[in-house]
Amino acid sequence: MTTAKELIEYMESLHDDEQRFNLMRFFKTGPGDYGEGDEFLGIKVPQTRQVVKHVSRDCPLSEVPELLMSRWHEVRLCGFLLLVEQFERLSTKRLEHDTQAIRKRDEIVLLYLQYAERANNWDLVDLSAYKILGHWLMQPTLLGGTEAGLHTDYKRQVLDELAASSCLWKQRMSIVCTWYTSHHDAPTWCLRYAEMHLHHQHDLMHKAVGWMLREMGKVASTDLLRDFLHQHAHEMPRTMLRYAIEQLSDEERKYWLKPLNP
Repeated sequence: MTTAKELIEYMESLHDDEQRFNLMRFFKTGPGDYGEGDEFLGIKVPQTRQVVKHVSRDCPLSEVPELLMSRWHEVRLCGFLLLVEQFERLSTKRLEHDTQAIRKRDEIVLLYLQYAERANNWDLVDLSAYKILGHWLMQPTLLGGTEAGLHTDYKRQVLDELAASSCLWKQRMSIVCTWYTSHHDAPTWCLRYAEMHLHHQHDLMHKAVGWMLREMGKVASTDLLRDFLHQHAHEMPRTMLRYAIEQLSDEERKYWLKPLNP
């Protein structure tokens, strides 16, 4: 299987009607829900990962857009995971500063951004954003300059545009990708986009921001998390706050959850 058509036909052959209905309920595909209208084959994530593992070295990047445009949720996931596999293969220590590898990584990032709206549910975002965008934030790039470098201003502009988008899934990408940066000693990315999304109206963003703040505090700096809470706990949505303080002691969690805490 080296073409999108072959991959789609194979994945369609794996369909499971009972699992399909379970997934449609789980991912809120009903009228008015955040996943309204999404269609599933009923394939579990480990099965999709096996497909990706089998074809990732042979399926060219040019075939991925057809997967990302598929009506099927699992086929789109396959497309995004293929981008992840190819990006990670180009991101080893040996290739990190290799010009050809940098160009190919940049090509993957641009493709990911071009089809970002096709990651139209939280799992598609969460399984791809930090491994592509988050990793890219920490690597040299040719985007934003004529020579390879970090080009932080350009990268910040890319994430700012995602954060300011009217698309919920692009907004989620801008914060979830910071899981990677927080785990690699760059917590300011998380703090920037947590603050930007502080007053977001959607529960999925409350959970995502709180989750990323919790991770940042756990692996980077609990003091930075506390500083953020001192500034913003009084205005954070309750769900966001609860997620953010999950790793703190019982006593400290009670402190932050007090209403109108000074």
